[in-house]
Amino acid sequence: MGGVLSSLAHGRAPAAAPTTSVSYTDVAFAAAIFLGQAALALALPEAARSHRPDALGWILLAAGAALLTWRRHAPMWCLAGTVAVVAPYHYMENIQEAPLLASMIVLYSVAVAGPPARTFLVVPTVVGTMATVMAAIGRPAGAPMLQGAGWVVSVAVAGEVVRMHRNYIAAIMERAERAERTREEEAARRVAEERLRIARDLHDLLAHSITLIGVQTSVAAHILLADPDRLDRTAVAGALDNIADTCREARSELRTTLRVLRADSDGPLPGLAGIPSLTRAAEAAGADVSLTLDPGKDAVPAAVGAAAYRIIQESLTNAVRHAGAPAPRVRVAVRHRDAALHVCVEDDGPEPVKPPAADRPEGFGIVGMRERARSVGGTFAAGPRTDGTAGFSVTAVLPCPADRAEPAETY
Repeated sequence: MGGVLSSLAHGRAPAAAPTTSVSYTDVAFAAAIFLGQAALALALPEAARSHRPDALGWILLAAGAALLTWRRHAPMWCLAGTVAVVAPYHYMENIQEAPLLASMIVLYSVAVAGPPARTFLVVPTVVGTMATVMAAIGRPAGAPMLQGAGWVVSVAVAGEVVRMHRNYIAAIMERAERAERTREEEAARRVAEERLRIARDLHDLLAHSITLIGVQTSVAAHILLADPDRLDRTAVAGALDNIADTCREARSELRTTLRVLRADSDGPLPGLAGIPSLTRAAEAAGADVSLTLDPGKDAVPAAVGAAAYRIIQESLTNAVRHAGAPAPRVRVAVRHRDAALHVCVEDDGPEPVKPPAADRPEGFGIVGMRERARSVGGTFAAGPRTDGTAGFSVTAVLPCPADRAEPAETY
């Protein structure tokens, strides 16, 4: 019996919900148990009040084994049926030990299926039924009764141990699957964030460079078409030189961006040192830019410097593209105050710039600037100027506490 119970302990857990399907394995298992019980009924010696089964006894013995085919799907019904056939088998004084194997397996199946409260109710019920049958056939309730009760309790405890072990293994597997899903979600989130960062970098770089090249090309074309007879070769050459400079700067910055996106992720980031070159490029496109750059004495983290650079770059691009004046005046101010970098870009447009309508997206430029400010824990605002002057204003406050400070940049 111990070998059978050991093999059951390593079997698969009972189904979560009762089902009427019976597999060939269940039938084969029940047949094997019947053969084992039949061997016991034939091999054990007869004694007083314990003789060979007659025809009805063999039928009851076979029925008890046949009920085992439903032990995993309906353990309580299987137990009730086993009691219904085993009790008269014992009452008829057949070989007493023969049906014990099926009885113990059914009790084990009930304990494995759980819940524990049901098992604790079943054990005394089975012991009481066994004592009643033994008293009815006149057998003493001494040592044999205690031995039978001990088998019942031992089998029930073994089933409970197996059930708890299976639940423990299932909980571990569930936690492992949940951790795996969490890792996959975290990886997907990081990929999405990286894609967004790449999109912001490429947008800021390409939009700025293409806008400046477009404006400078328009200037060169205007010079060529305005008065062909008195062509200002110096002005055309200057416009073309500005276009070439812008292309070189764009190529250099694109190379830096790609270097950061490759395995060498510790490559240099644009920072406050590159802001003067942004203003010069905007001036080459026709803007009148005034720059106030006061980085302060404290060091500015590289991430904060890069965010300020990109915000100013996009603001200058928008000013050149949307200000609506031949030579828009733009004021850029960068000041380090109160452990934060304050960035302000204002232009004097011909009329107040209206914010985008509710049903129209505001574009990637403002969204990207807001995301860059939030990425370093800062705040961002963009809209028409509030001082009553026509134009557009972009402000950002980027915190840079001392514990996150890095070596100061040189200018």
